[in-house]
Amino acid sequence: MTPTTPDHKPAILALSDGTVVRGRAIGIQGTTGGELCFNTSMTGYQEIFTDPSYYGQLMMMTYPHIGNYGTMSRDDEARKVMISGLIVRSFSDDFSNPMADGSLQDYLERNKVIGISGVDTRMLVRHIRTKGVMNAVISSEIDAADELVKKAKNWDSMVGLELATKVTRKEAQTVSANGSYKIAAFDYGIKQNIINNFVQRGCTLRIFPAEAELEEVKAWKADGYFFSNGPGDPNASAHYGLPIVEYAKQSGKPLFGICLGHQLMALSEGIPIKKMFVGHRGANQPVKNTDTGLVEITTQNHGFAVDEKAVDDSKVHVTHINLNDKTIEGLRFKKFPGMSVQYHPEASPGPHDSSYLFDQFLEMVKEAAGENVQKEEKSS
Repeated sequence: MTPTTPDHKPAILALSDGTVVRGRAIGIQGTTGGELCFNTSMTGYQEIFTDPSYYGQLMMMTYPHIGNYGTMSRDDEARKVMISGLIVRSFSDDFSNPMADGSLQDYLERNKVIGISGVDTRMLVRHIRTKGVMNAVISSEIDAADELVKKAKNWDSMVGLELATKVTRKEAQTVSANGSYKIAAFDYGIKQNIINNFVQRGCTLRIFPAEAELEEVKAWKADGYFFSNGPGDPNASAHYGLPIVEYAKQSGKPLFGICLGHQLMALSEGIPIKKMFVGHRGANQPVKNTDTGLVEITTQNHGFAVDEKAVDDSKVHVTHINLNDKTIEGLRFKKFPGMSVQYHPEASPGPHDSSYLFDQFLEMVKEAAGENVQKEEKSS
């Protein structure tokens, strides 16, 4: 264990099952909690911390050295840090990177993040994989372990928790107004690199808030509809998400969903979403494309998944499967022109094996636009 120094006060991590570990505080002093999850990525910690899909969760990094290359403003995936707390094995107060804006400690302080280092993350990951996902609390101000375990037990469960409206934008925004095709994107926690992928492909993007007004969406007359990633239980987002999905389906235009968007599209076809025993979070998940037989190494971040036992073959075709646990990673819809994936083809910093999915979606958009032009010419 890393020894406590005058610069870092002692801190405690307490899990809801009574497990308690002690380390040293990083970031700011205080107490925080949430669902404890872990990410197996070796790089990209800043992108992970600013991923809106992690809102309300404690992030434990399995790679032991975190902070050694500092932070850069260009690496943020959102306007602020989204994790509720950070757990690492070995925290680097110093950094070595000529492009960095500053240290991770300074970054955590600016974003008011509470964390703990000097703990056995390997042991904790093995514990979660055995016992299943659970809530936890980090504190550098309360020394009573029993009190912290009680707080962890009483922390809100992720099941039934609606969080997308906590991270969405307040009003619609147009990005790259001179693009060839108009894509209506719904922000349930949309990552910056998703926006970048559409803009780089020549799209005009109109990004609507999670609780978008249907009439405003209709008035924009999009060529295609995109449903983004986001945090929380997708079942709790259905009351505002499904009406928009249903409208998009009825429009006849192509649909594309990632992560929470994928789950909402499945729910719209009556396919249930389940809470996973342990979620998928990392940049090294192998996924098989069932159409090509090829395997993609993917970045993933999800604690809910399509219930593979309830898939209706008359409504969807399973396009991608996780090779670790056989969970569903992608769907193509049979009753409307739609495709969706559970993982992140926009992964930043990578891998980029799955970026072709944006091209596939835009091919669908182009084909649909061409068909509409032909229909208009015939009617005239």
